[in-house]
Amino acid sequence: MEDSEILLELAMDEADEAALKEVENQIRDIDKRLSRMSMQMMLNGTEDGNNAIVSINAGAGGTDSQDWAEMLFRMYSRWCDQKGFKENMIDYQPGDEAGIKGVTFSVSGENAYGYLKVESGVHRLVRISPFNANGKRQTSFSSVFVCPELNDEIVVDVEEKDLRVDVFRASGSGGQHVNKTSSAIRITHFPSGIVVQCQQESSQHRNRDIAMKVLKSRLYQMERQKRDEKLQAMHDGKDDINFGSQIRSYILHPYQMVKDHRTLHETGNVKGVLDGDLDLFIEAALLAGTS
Repeated sequence: MEDSEILLELAMDEADEAALKEVENQIRDIDKRLSRMSMQMMLNGTEDGNNAIVSINAGAGGTDSQDWAEMLFRMYSRWCDQKGFKENMIDYQPGDEAGIKGVTFSVSGENAYGYLKVESGVHRLVRISPFNANGKRQTSFSSVFVCPELNDEIVVDVEEKDLRVDVFRASGSGGQHVNKTSSAIRITHFPSGIVVQCQQESSQHRNRDIAMKVLKSRLYQMERQKRDEKLQAMHDGKDDINFGSQIRSYILHPYQMVKDHRTLHETGNVKGVLDGDLDLFIEAALLAGTS
């Protein structure tokens, strides 16, 4: 800043346009560095540096909601590509006619969970339904749930007596070999009611290992959420934290806008957002402390 101030004084005294342009570039670079520093300060949670496990599930609304769930999956996949993050499929359940009923995948990269944790909640889409012959406007909902992938330092005890393990034949994408054998695994955890499944590997043993990893991550996140809710209730005397409530609306008709209901950040560039331009929404949510 001091160097830029000195250069600015010299440039103004001598009416040096080239030097003024250089000051402008320096200030722009300083602003970017400050933004990055602010983000790093926000990403200081215990699990922020972990990889993330993301689950997207279609809500009520049939084909429209299943199509919306697939649009969200595409949006996060594009965002991962832009960030240079690696995405690995865990479970994929195709829709009845179009879209997906649900998908679970892991995201690997620096602070993957720290960024994605603010995306948990219900996402709402308003548009003219491509599946309605009368061209009526349709509102669809899909939920996004993000939990940190646990590292080896965190131990979550799960007793075998609390589990039911079902083996079935995989469906959907995954290659011919996957679908020839009953290698897919579904694990039900009775005390919590959590159900996870994995069908992307040809090995039943490998699918079980991945499903258990997802189960332990979700159990850890559930306990962490309960703790945070208790702390929040003690802080403001409220019982309802509204976890999982609608966090963002994507409106394609009668006008185009994406609006985050927590930060009130909005943009008219709906196409850009659906193509993965999520950083401004994620950064606004992190800086507002909405995670």
